[in-house]
Amino acid sequence: MIQLREIDLNLLLVFQLMYRERKTGPVAEQLGLSQPAVSNALGRLRKTLNDELFERTSRGMRPTPFADAIAESIGYALSTLQDGLNYQERFDPIQSERAFCLSMTDLGEMYLLPRLMAYLAIHAPNISLTTVRDTGRPLKEEMEGGSVDLAIGLLPQLEGGFYQRRLFDQDYVCLMRAGHALADGELTLERFSEAQHIIIEAQGTGHGRVEKQLMRSGISRIVRLRLPHFISAPYIVSTTDLVATVTEKLALQTSKSLGLVARPHPVPIPPAQINVFWHRRYHQDTGNIWLRNIVFELFSE
Repeated sequence: MIQLREIDLNLLLVFQLMYRERKTGPVAEQLGLSQPAVSNALGRLRKTLNDELFERTSRGMRPTPFADAIAESIGYALSTLQDGLNYQERFDPIQSERAFCLSMTDLGEMYLLPRLMAYLAIHAPNISLTTVRDTGRPLKEEMEGGSVDLAIGLLPQLEGGFYQRRLFDQDYVCLMRAGHALADGELTLERFSEAQHIIIEAQGTGHGRVEKQLMRSGISRIVRLRLPHFISAPYIVSTTDLVATVTEKLALQTSKSLGLVARPHPVPIPPAQINVFWHRRYHQDTGNIWLRNIVFELFSE
């Protein structure tokens, strides 16, 4: 059994950064060390833990199964220790120059960011935000490592190790231009199936279940265009005869300015529950607490 007295805690910090960065260069830069010093530290930790921890590949250092197994526990322990040592520190949004990173979809950016940035301009003028979607690494890993502070959306892949809080539900509607043949009269399944459609795949989010639901319904559609994201769909339907299945909030955001009509969907699609997620390692982080409370106050319904 490995005892804590056998391990230099600084080696665990090196491990945590290496697990996140996967390269010795960025780790050395963040710790103010040379790359050989980082390699030497990893060598000491490998000997203590009796595992290679990281294996060299063409894309950087890949964690071993043992490293994957211990990474969350080590990260949580280091975060808890740092919070304990700095218990007197309080987050002051007026003075803080912290940069937060949020994971959200294109829909989230369109609906959430205008109000959120307007709030920050008044109440936290020196805070900056970055939004991300596909970073090439699983969102779970990004949030475990602290690269992403909060995630907002329909994200069923965030389960164990994460807290979540409901913001609102989203219904789905049929979006089309004003004057479209489906804009007036009863929107039946038959008329819906005869229209020309845009399919929005939205991979990496729970919105992909909408297409599965439509496929299971057995309704055939004429598909003219497939898109990876929602954001361009309103602009395309505004100048074509295409119909798109989108969230109600996107329809409300764009209908007036683009001359669009949103109709209740003829297929019974369960609403999407939009949540804000954060990793348990940052549950007590005062800045994270402040930001997620602001998001909840501004957007919960």
